[in-house]
Amino acid sequence: MYDLQRKDLEYIWHPCSQMKDYEDFPPIVIERGEGPYIFDVLGNRYIDAVSSWWVNLFGHCNKRINDAVKRQLDSLEHVIFANFSHRPAIELAGKIVEITPQGLNKVFFADNGSSAVEIALKLSFQYHLQTGSCEKKKFVALSDAYHGETLGALAVGGLDLYSKIYKPLMMSTIKVPGPDCYRCKYGKERTCCEAECFCEMEKILEEKHREICGVIIEPMVQAAAGMKIYSAKYLIKLREACSYYNIHLIADEIAVGFGRTGKMFACEHGGISPDIMCLSKGLTAGYMPLSLVVTTQKIYDAFYSDYIELKAFLHSHSYTGNPLACAAALESLKIFEDDDVLNKNREKSGLFRKLAESLAHSHPYVGEFRQIGMIAALELVENKAQKKEFDWKKRVGYNIYKLALKKGLLLRPLGNVLYFMPPYVVGQKDIEDIVSGAFYAINEYFGLDFKYKRMFP
Repeated sequence: MYDLQRKDLEYIWHPCSQMKDYEDFPPIVIERGEGPYIFDVLGNRYIDAVSSWWVNLFGHCNKRINDAVKRQLDSLEHVIFANFSHRPAIELAGKIVEITPQGLNKVFFADNGSSAVEIALKLSFQYHLQTGSCEKKKFVALSDAYHGETLGALAVGGLDLYSKIYKPLMMSTIKVPGPDCYRCKYGKERTCCEAECFCEMEKILEEKHREICGVIIEPMVQAAAGMKIYSAKYLIKLREACSYYNIHLIADEIAVGFGRTGKMFACEHGGISPDIMCLSKGLTAGYMPLSLVVTTQKIYDAFYSDYIELKAFLHSHSYTGNPLACAAALESLKIFEDDDVLNKNREKSGLFRKLAESLAHSHPYVGEFRQIGMIAALELVENKAQKKEFDWKKRVGYNIYKLALKKGLLLRPLGNVLYFMPPYVVGQKDIEDIVSGAFYAINEYFGLDFKYKRMFP
């Protein structure tokens, strides 16, 4: 282990990390994975409670997906996707059109979530340019939004942690305060929310619709902001407003698609269909980089012309439509059907709520437990009555994360928010171990006793 850690730190620059932290807390070298677990080179086991950055749906080294990728590897590993195609991409595109909201029927392939967002922005801008709305050049996004870390994606993001330093390089966008149901400034409880906060978006769209190409949003959950869950009524109102003002609604379902919110796609909670949908992460169940941008016939038609008119959408990646990734995605979608995954997940999400909600309610440093489907989160606060946040310099979440690892639990905090986003193959005992392990780590950090009474036999 130690020799590998030394070599890692000699050569590798890790993402989303302050590398100086690794001097005291070197990387854990993982040897293998099995189901919801990963094992390091010393044999220590960890429950992957965050699905390795939200991508792993059906466990590590899933036999069905392994076999599908192996079969594909023996026939075709990759081929240029311009003027060529292959069966896995064709079948995957057809399946995606079948299961996404009505009206989305054209699929553009890319290789990661940020690229999908870049494509969506470019499509929207070019569409308006080619249909006579030349003044439409701006995008609207929510505060605290996260859409990736390439420059266009950062421009529509709202988290300074990622974007502040690069603002001189970024295009100008319009930011609207996002929904915050935990600290609702309208004094509403989640159960009686009518999306009063939409008034701020509504005002911007009314005043500036002539210059707006599209609105990009993470449906139902602002993930990197701390798993901020909001009302489906916001989506409904946004869909109506975008249609009225000829503005594209871009749904970034990269993190929340493929069953994470309890429905196949988060837009389904509001019964809406966006103009453009971005998909990635769980698309290949964590096996291969792949993303899709799914859009309407109307948008597609605006690019369909004699090539000399230069209406074509000139965006490409060397690994566009990779057959191995498509094979993994196809098998993942078959597992959804064969194993009745969405219905089984409802029971599992209920177990999470049963275990975590009561513990959170009585805990002096847990301000809120929030959940939608297979996403659950604990927001840690310094003062529960005032909903006062901890100073970020205390790194409360990070320190609890380190304690949890000692208990065999992989969490990846978002500031002061600990969240659970496990693979769908977790069992009852895994769920209990995740919740109890998190609270043991929380209480150890705060110096509190934690006497956990098992909920299940």
